[in-house]
Amino acid sequence: MKILTIQIGVPQNYPGSRGNTITTSIYRNTTLEPVHLFKDHLDGDQPSNTKAHGGVEKAVNIYPVEHYPFWRDTLNMPLPENGSFGENFTTEGWLEEEACIGDIYQIGEAFVQVSQPRQPCSTLAWRWGNPDFIRLVNEAGRTGWYLRVQTEGRVQAGDEIVQQSRPFPEWTIAKANATILHPRADVAATRALAECPALSPAWVMSLTAALR
Repeated sequence: MKILTIQIGVPQNYPGSRGNTITTSIYRNTTLEPVHLFKDHLDGDQPSNTKAHGGVEKAVNIYPVEHYPFWRDTLNMPLPENGSFGENFTTEGWLEEEACIGDIYQIGEAFVQVSQPRQPCSTLAWRWGNPDFIRLVNEAGRTGWYLRVQTEGRVQAGDEIVQQSRPFPEWTIAKANATILHPRADVAATRALAECPALSPAWVMSLTAALR
């Protein structure tokens, strides 16, 4: 497992589909230079919507490069370039069926922990020019996920992703995605995921609310 590319970006304004203006950082630029990974962000990266992106629970967004051919074929389009999901790290050899909530990895000088799956948003649908894209991503389970940072340090494209521990092997990102999409299909599983101590507080709240 390794980082193929690193993307960083800052808020910029773009024309929306209804004559409005969209402010987003989703169009990130690839850098080949070492980047310092702080507790809540990559150096130089600034999410535009800090309520939905960034912060200690979502310091880094991951998206596997293996998913891009799927979207090319599904949507009948040219192969998307790395960063097309707005991700910070485009990775190789690391999929939703393999990454687990609470996993700890070393990447370069940094140590990181898987905190939650990514939930696709309307900005992502706008970026891909497809209003149905949120549903497609959720149904495919190709969402990507977020990392929290345990130890800061420099990271760079080409760095290996080395697993250090796996305290909750039962909670892959794929299983967590399925659980949040259908929380009442298996109430016991939903409750168990909500009680996972490594899961981000935002997801705990969402799961708990779904069971009320």
